[in-house]
Amino acid sequence: MNQKKDQWSSKIGFILSSAGAAIGLGAIWKFPYVTGMSGGGAFFLIFVIFTILIGLPLLISEFIIGRGSGKEAISAYKALAPNSLWAWVGKLGVLGCFLLLSFYSVVGGWIIIYSGLSIVGMVIKEGTNYPELFGQITSDPLITIGGLALFILINIIVISFGIQNGIEKANKYMMPILFIFFIILVIRSITLDGALEGIQFFLYPDFSKITAESILYALGQSFFSLAVGFSCMVTYSSYLKKDVSIPASAFSVVWMNIFVSLLAGLAIFPVVFAFGLEPAGGPGLLFNVLPTVFSQIPFGEVFLCLFLILFLFATLTSSFSLLEIIVAAFTSKGNRSRKKTSLISGAIVFLAGIPAALSFGPLQKFHILGNNIFDATDYLVSNLMLPIGSFLIALFISYRMDQSLVKSEFMLSNSLSSSWYLSWRILMKWVIPIVIVLVFLSLVGVF
Repeated sequence: MNQKKDQWSSKIGFILSSAGAAIGLGAIWKFPYVTGMSGGGAFFLIFVIFTILIGLPLLISEFIIGRGSGKEAISAYKALAPNSLWAWVGKLGVLGCFLLLSFYSVVGGWIIIYSGLSIVGMVIKEGTNYPELFGQITSDPLITIGGLALFILINIIVISFGIQNGIEKANKYMMPILFIFFIILVIRSITLDGALEGIQFFLYPDFSKITAESILYALGQSFFSLAVGFSCMVTYSSYLKKDVSIPASAFSVVWMNIFVSLLAGLAIFPVVFAFGLEPAGGPGLLFNVLPTVFSQIPFGEVFLCLFLILFLFATLTSSFSLLEIIVAAFTSKGNRSRKKTSLISGAIVFLAGIPAALSFGPLQKFHILGNNIFDATDYLVSNLMLPIGSFLIALFISYRMDQSLVKSEFMLSNSLSSSWYLSWRILMKWVIPIVIVLVFLSLVGVF
């Protein structure tokens, strides 16, 4: 199959799929627990600033590289900068997506497990200690590896069907319903007794809690939640038609991402403080909070089950983009079967994900620089590889790519003035590379 002939059928299909790739676990699962560990309101404010001033311009850049070349990540850099080392940016992206998907799928497996338990009414029960339940599930190797396998199998099936019949069709139904359920969850959370303290923790910025590492986490979270830095969006936008405005599409993805992050915070932290849970609860925070809040709602088990299924949908929309960039890299020349490549790629990701799946059980005592395998992989991907990838993309589009093509793609199918393009160029050429370098220098204690 020639990837260039496979396109999004509509603008809304592309935006919802890109938003799905961006939102998923980044905004719903990871954002609340990283915020809880990094200072609450001040972290959220820095995250929003980074998302608008750094994430948005980078998202536009990846869209431009993808549509401007009409090719997936590795081939895009080869086409735009032939006979150079820039193709390694795409290769870094494919490797990063592989590592990210390996631990991301572990969380996807947890969601499948919780969804199954909820369907048979085994989550919300009187006297259940939800943190203890989470610990029991994640420490059982058969359960976690089984969930990992099921999650990756779903990805393989959808990706094997391609863009319009696979990714786009799934997102058109999943994303709108998820928004509705999230709003219902927020309404219940903020009306709990003691919820105000959680709202204040999330929305009132206390900068005394901010450290150099929490700033790096905010930067990494802005990249993680928008799926930028690994050229995922280069691959997605390579299927984009020329009658779609790139800046407008990117802005739509960003505001949806910030909105869902806001909803996630308002859904989680009021419950955390109302029930005396620990805001710095780590990866299990969401799985401890959801049963707690739904247990306070009539027919809570039913609503929990529906929400978990929708949450699974959102998680899948993100993982689709990760597996797609891997599959697209190997099928770009049209001489390999998409279905066979999807199956082989998924199987390799499954094997790579097993150590992360066992991080809370048999391998929990195995640590890398003080972190278990799951957390170490997350840190490597989110706080090191994503910022480095974003830095290289900023250099590429500012100093190596044909600037006439860059401007043409930026201005195509929109009514923006040249001042918008100039502002974006300044951010990409000067501000973003300097900010990323400064954050890293601050982390290592240079100043």
